[in-house]
Amino acid sequence: MTQELEKNPREGLSRRAFVQSGAAVAAGLVLGFYLPGNKHRRAEAASASGASEERVNTWLRIATDGAITIYVARSEMGQGIFTAMPMVIAEELEADWSKMRVEPAPSGPEFNYSGRPFEVTGGSSSIRSNWEILQRIGATARLMLITAAARKWGVEPESCRAEQGAVFHAASKRKAGYGELAAAAAALPSDAIPKEPKLKARSEYKLIGKPTKRLDTPDKVAGKAVFGIDVSVPGMQYAAVRHAPVFGGECANFAALAKAMPEGTTLVKVPGGVAVVAASWWKAQKVASGLDAKWTKGATTGLSSAAIEKKLRAATGAKKLPVATSKGDPSKALRKAKVKLEAEYSTPYLAHTPMEPLNCTAHVKPEGIELWVGTQSHTLTKLVVSNHTKVPQEKIVVHTTYLGGGFGRRAESDMVLQAVEISKAVGKPVKLIWSREEDVQHDFYRPASLVKLKGGLDEKGLPVAFSATIACPSIFERWTLFGGLPKSGIDSAAVEGLADIKYDCPHQHVAYARADLGVPVGFWRSVGSSHNAFYLESFIDELAHAAKKDPYAFRRGLLEKSHPRFVKVLDTVARISNWKDPLPEGRHRGIAIAESFGSIVAEVAEVSVSAGGQPTVHKVYVAIDCGRYVNPDTIVAQMEGGVVYGLSAALNGEISLKDGRVEQSNFHDYPMLKPSEMPEIVVEIVDSGAAPGGVGEPGTPPIAPAVTNALFAATGKRIRSLPISKHSLAAQEDAKL
Repeated sequence: MTQELEKNPREGLSRRAFVQSGAAVAAGLVLGFYLPGNKHRRAEAASASGASEERVNTWLRIATDGAITIYVARSEMGQGIFTAMPMVIAEELEADWSKMRVEPAPSGPEFNYSGRPFEVTGGSSSIRSNWEILQRIGATARLMLITAAARKWGVEPESCRAEQGAVFHAASKRKAGYGELAAAAAALPSDAIPKEPKLKARSEYKLIGKPTKRLDTPDKVAGKAVFGIDVSVPGMQYAAVRHAPVFGGECANFAALAKAMPEGTTLVKVPGGVAVVAASWWKAQKVASGLDAKWTKGATTGLSSAAIEKKLRAATGAKKLPVATSKGDPSKALRKAKVKLEAEYSTPYLAHTPMEPLNCTAHVKPEGIELWVGTQSHTLTKLVVSNHTKVPQEKIVVHTTYLGGGFGRRAESDMVLQAVEISKAVGKPVKLIWSREEDVQHDFYRPASLVKLKGGLDEKGLPVAFSATIACPSIFERWTLFGGLPKSGIDSAAVEGLADIKYDCPHQHVAYARADLGVPVGFWRSVGSSHNAFYLESFIDELAHAAKKDPYAFRRGLLEKSHPRFVKVLDTVARISNWKDPLPEGRHRGIAIAESFGSIVAEVAEVSVSAGGQPTVHKVYVAIDCGRYVNPDTIVAQMEGGVVYGLSAALNGEISLKDGRVEQSNFHDYPMLKPSEMPEIVVEIVDSGAAPGGVGEPGTPPIAPAVTNALFAATGKRIRSLPISKHSLAAQEDAKL
């Protein structure tokens, strides 16, 4: 989602002009940067606000009282960026951390990192895509404050230094706080503002890399933090939605239902269903759930999970499939291999189920539209709403609240468009809240997928050939704003983690079979890597077993020639899990490693299986190399969260269809990991000093194969489809192979 900036983060930075305005002088120091690619939106912003065109993209404010506010144009959904991103700025700024404040950036075009039409909080990209931009904001502000102090004292800037929110002149023993200097710094002429500020070396860091308490925690603990579901607007009504049970269906008897609505309620037609508006959500929900609605047929009418699996399997057999990876001649190598393996793996649809139910408050007014929503992209939300309503973007205001979990679900705008339609119909501000049942049964799911794998070993037990054909729906085909499905026919999300394997194997072939099944699909935490790591790491385990080699040693041997970072991560997880030491009776280990979103994560799961076949995951050991990192506390928390999210899915997660309808409806039949089921998690960070990687998603992919590989070690049964709960693990005579 941020590929342009990731490819060359310095592009355009050296040409940024740091500027200030008269309004900034009164308020303190306000910094922004100029992005050449943002020209048309700069013009729009200047026209709308009356400001000069160069006063665009403002991120930092230093008030005269010394308080420092950082505006963050990414969404805080628990991943810690409202602390990590200000930390990068504060490091270069030499700020007093106790005076740091953070606010979500407004939805105006001046708050845009990349210059593209929208920014999305996703792909674990907030830090890794913007690290240098944040550094330069802080460094430039520091040098401006130093320059202001030097001019005030009549000394050379080089004789001054900044530290802990103040500028010092050692020779005269003078000191001035940032608050005292803010107005003077904001009034500096443009030629006094550095274009290429010198950035700190890692050895100079005082804040980055240190465990740091999160800035958003106090308000959350005190109940002051505002999530979307907390929003209250004067005159607000409430709405509950009822969707067609089959995807693509619509209400066939809307007019009759609308006439029969109880007093004090209104029925509104929305995309995919109907909504009831009332003075309270509970009343709206009660009426909505009791509607005798009739529905038209839809895209999935009559479709079942068994039929979906057959379609996926058939898709893998199609001729002339798009090829994602081609190396050597796998077919020929397989024919000559001493040991040949073939396997079919599959995973089901998965729902996101963020803890905060989906919601949006909308107020459609004659002069424009105002929205309050926990969204993963306020700029994308504005764009989608503008395209839907034909209301210009400059007349749409999006207030981004905290998100009670996103995982990719809140990158979608379906609930926003519904809220807009409802508010427009009733002429009042309306808060729409989805019930958990509507959430589970009307998601944009992680795609169901099926893969056919082939592998061959030589006489030394080393891989000589690997091939994979994966069938699943395309996510990017629908996301035309991201470019849609490319002409190659390869959905990068479908093959990531499978088409770029790092294991040493001379002959490789990976093909993609797009399967259109009518079920809405979208980005799910770690996207394609979430299922492809299960496929690849399980099959690597099969190859290790066939080669009669230790799974850790087998992987290490295939990585040591070309991928030292992978080897170090593997060695680390082996060390912290005491891989070579015997376990207590009944305990067994499994290992897996995966690279996703610029980070390498290896995990070891320690499991047992009861006499009745009930698996228990006791411990999970995690080693992560995410390159340069900001707050280690955030990394540990995200690894723990990624493990829990992935383990819940591996053990129990499944969205199944019967007669075109989703069978699951709430946490009783789509369960999350219970506190009593939570394993002990040990995390160690491998400090490689490489380019920053993501941490929000990479903890999820390795957990499923680590657990299933451990279950194979425990029972001799190879689990090739998820969830694990569908398999019998009860002991059999031939259990241990």
